Amino acid sequence: MKIGKETIPKTGISISNAETIVVRGKDLSKELIGKLSFTEYFYFLVTGRQPTRAQTGVVDATLVAIADHGLVPSVQASRMTLAAAPDAMQGAVAAGILGCGSVILGASENAGRMLVEIKALVDQGQSDEAAAAAVVRAYREARRVIPGYGHPEHKERDPRVKALFDVAAELGADLTYVRLADAVERVIPDVVGKQLKLNVSAAIPAVLLGVGFPLEGLRGVPILARTGGLIAHLCEELQHGIGFALSYQATRELVYTGELPEGFQAGH
Repeated sequence: MKIGKETIPKTGISISNAETIVVRGKDLSKELIGKLSFTEYFYFLVTGRQPTRAQTGVVDATLVAIADHGLVPSVQASRMTLAAAPDAMQGAVAAGILGCGSVILGASENAGRMLVEIKALVDQGQSDEAAAAAVVRAYREARRVIPGYGHPEHKERDPRVKALFDVAAELGADLTYVRLADAVERVIPDVVGKQLKLNVSAAIPAVLLGVGFPLEGLRGVPILARTGGLIAHLCEELQHGIGFALSYQATRELVYTGELPEGFQAGH
């Protein structure tokens, strides 16, 4: 049974023969290795275009910003997995990346889609504030979170926001989406009833969309960045393991709420 429109697999990314590996129309060995940094190559792989200085600088800044933020859930999952299977770093990395959803790391894509919705209204003639308020209001009415705003630790603006916005401005990037992200922050108190400050998950799409990075690829940027951070944590785990300590702490704080058989006494 045929599913989907295509019957022949096609790709415009790479092909090879016995002598040459071609990536996006370039000879990998002669035109790319040693010529592009990994950040430049990543942009090139995703878009098919060799990046400008501004595009490279902005993508690079976002990768640095999101690579690590302490013992967050994805890191804990990764380290505990490696503690249980120290011969399988790939499995431990996968365990961490599998947690990249709408709450952790995936919020950048959701915030980007929200900013695109706002820009569509601005393109129709609405002011930044009116468009932002309309979209935020629609999200609230649908009981959807406002992605990229509010943070459990950074009650004021996430310090990474200013750093990313400054990089984009210094490199001459299009700041349209930065402006819209600011507008959302301004209208949130009136619409939501409390202040929710910009966090890095909204700053990342605001600067990336301004340098032509595709909306469909936004989730991949935090995933790529966090992969680097996970590898660092796993190298440390192999040298100084805390995976079982993390597991022990969870067990120590456990509160059992189910029924117990007669005569059962909890261990100490």
